[in-house]
Amino acid sequence: MKLAISLVVKFTGKTSRGPGFNTRPFRMFYEAVGLEQCQLNLRQYRVTVIGAGGGIGQPLTLLLKQSPLVTQLNLYDLHHSAGVGADLSHIETPALVCSFMGLDQLKNALSGADIVTIVAGIPRKPGMSRDDLFSVNASIIRDVFCGIAKHCPKALVSIVTNPVNSLVPLAAEIMDINGVFDPCRLFGVTTLDIVRANTFIADLKGLNPLDVNCPCIGGHAGPTIIPVISQCCPRVEFTEPQLKELTKRVQEAGTEVVKAKEGKGSATLSTAFATARLTFAMCRGLRGDKGVVECSYVRSDVTDAKFFSTPLVLGKNGIEKNLGLGKLTEYECEQVRNAIPQIQKNIENGINFGSKSLTSIKITSSIFLTITILSIPKRTRMHPTSHLNHRNPPQPTLFRQLDLDAI
Repeated sequence: MKLAISLVVKFTGKTSRGPGFNTRPFRMFYEAVGLEQCQLNLRQYRVTVIGAGGGIGQPLTLLLKQSPLVTQLNLYDLHHSAGVGADLSHIETPALVCSFMGLDQLKNALSGADIVTIVAGIPRKPGMSRDDLFSVNASIIRDVFCGIAKHCPKALVSIVTNPVNSLVPLAAEIMDINGVFDPCRLFGVTTLDIVRANTFIADLKGLNPLDVNCPCIGGHAGPTIIPVISQCCPRVEFTEPQLKELTKRVQEAGTEVVKAKEGKGSATLSTAFATARLTFAMCRGLRGDKGVVECSYVRSDVTDAKFFSTPLVLGKNGIEKNLGLGKLTEYECEQVRNAIPQIQKNIENGINFGSKSLTSIKITSSIFLTITILSIPKRTRMHPTSHLNHRNPPQPTLFRQLDLDAI
């Protein structure tokens, strides 16, 4: 609350207790995060959340609904999105809330989106690594990106679903196979690592976490997460044991939450906060704001790994500039060297899954198409347009296992 008041003072020059100012907490928050945008009357954006009914999706959509940067908020999930949408639609902010459920509505959820953020998938449980999630979540990402390639290939897309190190390369492979891959528009969300690093550093140094900015590079799994504490602003110093302990805590923070929740959840709230932060940064970049910088796991030539997280300047077409690694200490260089082989292995897993699964789909579709044609009466096959004279045209006798037109 104090933060919101201070931000309102910055934007308006008066406190919530001043005459004529609405003191409702939400109104105060709304003006704090977006009054400047409202005054400039610049373009606002349509955001689609895939997995909106889940543990991350619900708090994420609540945060997005509060932003004046968002004109329309599309909620998509296989289940529960209608209920979440009805609940959000009662909130007194201008963003239009639209709900979509099921594979047949994915097209409508994606069409016209400026930003798509994907939080769908199964969460981590005690004893599970992010890689353990791959087989299930990879199929979800594959299907969603087949839809994105067809219905909103120019959208900025962020992937929260784990394992990020493998699923972003998988998504890139799907988009590339469909001829629409733009490396400037695909992001793996590592913002949570930065949020955690900022918080932990602030706690240790007695700082306001809002004043701390520590970039994290590499990937988004265990030792591939590399907080670059030497580049932290403001400058901070730690002994070698403190530095190693802090780095390890940032790397294992997700496991810390999973254990604290005793197997009943993962880091949903902090992930939603971090994802909203990146989404708002994307919006500001799209509208032309200068100096918008966030770290993200993207297609990269900065290291030997084809995908790598570094600080990025965001602009009207997504990534405007990759700022690279910057100056690293020997300890941080060692971490980068150790992380690259693991990231390369993760990348290979994602690309291989994408290539094999799409090849399998094409073969399966061809077999079904051949059988379907053979199941249609011979006279109809000889005259492809003859069914136009019938009220009930011939129907295939076999159903399609994967409706490619619906995604």
